[in-house]
Amino acid sequence: MATIQGQTMTERQKGLAACACLMAQGDLERLEPAVKMALDNGVTINELKEAFSQLYAYTGFPRSLNALGVLNKVLDNGRSSESHPSLLEDGRVVTDEGKANKQPSWQEGKSWKRPEIWDDAAKALKQGTEVQTKLSGRSFDYHFCPQDDYYLKSHLFGDIFASDQLSAADREIVTVAALSGLEGVVPQLAAHKQGAVNMGNSQELVDELCAWLDSEGYTLRSKWPKGEPNPYGKYFIGQSYLADVGGGVINVTFEPRCRNNWHIHHKAVQVLICVSGRGWYQEWGKDAVEMTPGIVIAIPAEVKHWHGAAKDSWFQHLTYHRDAQEGASNEWLEPVTDEVYNKLK
Repeated sequence: MATIQGQTMTERQKGLAACACLMAQGDLERLEPAVKMALDNGVTINELKEAFSQLYAYTGFPRSLNALGVLNKVLDNGRSSESHPSLLEDGRVVTDEGKANKQPSWQEGKSWKRPEIWDDAAKALKQGTEVQTKLSGRSFDYHFCPQDDYYLKSHLFGDIFASDQLSAADREIVTVAALSGLEGVVPQLAAHKQGAVNMGNSQELVDELCAWLDSEGYTLRSKWPKGEPNPYGKYFIGQSYLADVGGGVINVTFEPRCRNNWHIHHKAVQVLICVSGRGWYQEWGKDAVEMTPGIVIAIPAEVKHWHGAAKDSWFQHLTYHRDAQEGASNEWLEPVTDEVYNKLK
């Protein structure tokens, strides 16, 4: 069904988008909790199978199969947990705990059926051409490469789109989210953002989708340069990048879960300004402080601390020093352990 103009994204749509974006990046560590989140928020098991299958056409078979492997792992872990799930007649999977509370859990979804057009190449080509025309808003013929023209019409928009597990509108949410997570696909992303509207989503929802992926840190869309790999990487867990933006200011970019070691700035105040994504700052003996765009922290000299990205988000902050005295230096200390880091929510 076409979405209503101005409709905000549902939690189900967010679940589909998060899984698609992380699958496209091949980020299996973050994909696993995203799959659980999606299932908790109403995405069915068979819808995720369909989404990951469709995306092989955009991201390749290896990432498609890896994502399906993550989904299978999540389901296996759920089945082997103490709350043994059971399948109801309407296709819902309910845990023992869910039964006690009358709370349905993960849904299997509608049964998958082999599309009839898979047995009729001419019909697949005809139907795929119609779908492609609607999505593009016009007839599209790729004469430069007839092979790709046929694959697009007959296979992608014919064979793949023929399955009824996802609506055309949902398929474009999945595609836009996946392309948002990839680099070097700007023309395709722009085409599918318009295609998402043509297939039944409102322009407001598509804009909200892209903004949500950015704000939640699934993608890194920032006016601040990412820079080069951090030469001080041995003092970090995970990958980080540095970019000199002038005036003594450095932009530091952290991949999800990346954080620096505990350290102390002697005889100088360090200033942090979050400009993108979400991260953490923590002083020794104190609770961690969440950092989101606009948050500014001035770290007094001689205070032991660390800072870095959230588990599921890229993070960028600007940093510079002030009130530096003669002999100012930085002392790197022990890493921030997983035990400490994983407690942060």
